[in-house]
Amino acid sequence: MFAVIHTGGKQYRVAQNDVLSVERLTGEPGDSVDFDRVLMVADGEDISVGVNGAVVKAEILEHNRNDKVLIFKKKRRKHYRRRAGHRQQQTVVKITEIMAAGAKPAPKKSAKKAASTKAEAAPAKAEA
Repeated sequence: MFAVIHTGGKQYRVAQNDVLSVERLTGEPGDSVDFDRVLMVADGEDISVGVNGAVVKAEILEHNRNDKVLIFKKKRRKHYRRRAGHRQQQTVVKITEIMAAGAKPAPKKSAKKAASTKAEAAPAKAEA
């Protein structure tokens, strides 16, 4: 299953567990982000274009900056030269889930719940 999303003025083809760099997003590393501008969802032979209600969920991994782009202006024979640089800020995200229109999110196992079940199981073994 894959989807085409629109963010930061660009379109990206994404699938579950993909890691990609997009224009800077608000949020801290570890936060969850929803991309609701989904242009297409494909699941095998089923292709849905212009999907309303579809959501692609992602997790922010880190914020960084892209490679430097040099801007150089020159007018010959006028002793005019200008140089500048620019580094675009970007966010690295990992796609966690693609939900088509009307789909319900998959239940997640939280770390707290797993830790509490282990803690409950340990005293039961000690009593036996």
